Amino acid sequence: MSTLGTLFRVTLFGESHGPGVGAVVEGVPAGLTVDMEAMKRELARRRPGQSKVTTQRKEEDEPEFLAGVAHGAATGAPVTIFIRNTDVDSRPYDATKDLPRPGHADFTAWAKWGIARDHRGGGPFSARTTAPLVAAGAIARQMLAGVRIAAHVVEIAGIEVPHEVAFDQIGKAEANPVRCADAKTAELMEHAITRARTDGDSVGGIVEVRAEGLPAGWGGPGADGLESELARALLAIPACRGVEFGAGFRAARMKGSEHNDAFDVDKAGHVTTRTNHAGGILGGISTGMPLVARVAFKPTSSLPRKQDTVNLATMKPAVVETKGRHDPCVVPRAVPIVEACVAVVLADAKLRAAAERR
Repeated sequence: MSTLGTLFRVTLFGESHGPGVGAVVEGVPAGLTVDMEAMKRELARRRPGQSKVTTQRKEEDEPEFLAGVAHGAATGAPVTIFIRNTDVDSRPYDATKDLPRPGHADFTAWAKWGIARDHRGGGPFSARTTAPLVAAGAIARQMLAGVRIAAHVVEIAGIEVPHEVAFDQIGKAEANPVRCADAKTAELMEHAITRARTDGDSVGGIVEVRAEGLPAGWGGPGADGLESELARALLAIPACRGVEFGAGFRAARMKGSEHNDAFDVDKAGHVTTRTNHAGGILGGISTGMPLVARVAFKPTSSLPRKQDTVNLATMKPAVVETKGRHDPCVVPRAVPIVEACVAVVLADAKLRAAAERR
């Protein structure tokens, strides 16, 4: 099931080339005024066709409330959000429905569902389904008073931001098409994406997300831990290939004396740590330090070049060339999606923490 969360629960539905995509959001407090303008701003950040480094598919991404909202406020019933698909052209996919595209879920969808699968634009596997996730994330943000969530691109095509960016500077990433907070690095990244598109190829990269203002004590051990819930949500984003927290894989090359975060007490009397190699989580529970995670995305699988495949109707070798409109790099548009995932998980963690205290 495409469902995230326990008390704040988001279930996604729809396909890339169907009538639309949507989300059923449970756990929204009755009486919460739903900020439609904030939701539209988040959707605009994810929307395609806004620059030369993204797909040129044009979608307005206007959210509609089918249930759970009346007179601008949540009723307490599940909130159902629907976003119509308005710029759909399935013809390129009809011509290659028996030719699974390398790197896509075409073959695995066929292995699971056979001819019943939706081959158009990736069907339920398409990143189009992340639009309602971003809408749900906008509601989650409203439930997280005092918690700030921000993400930016730190690597594309092997080009890395050479230094750590302060949280308050991450907002500058919105000023350029690749959403990298370092202007010089952003320019290099944009050139790399443009070159890949010219060559009929694609590139991948890494998004870093941070959340500040979390109190200590959210989450739980094992599978209920914040890392487990966050990783599950983030890995569900199409094209995501890895997630790390704090020092991440770098921790494998550190000594314990280097990786351990020494405890201290700040002027307000709160327990803090002098470093944050743990990324704000210990034992699956928030420490009160900033949550830091990085999410790796593979190069876009859709390429306007010939690739070897198999014809599923004849079971003989074949060649497929992907037509249609695709991102040469999914990373810039992944930034608001990553933020939405974190917001959804943290909103659920907040409700669960409150329930445990009763």
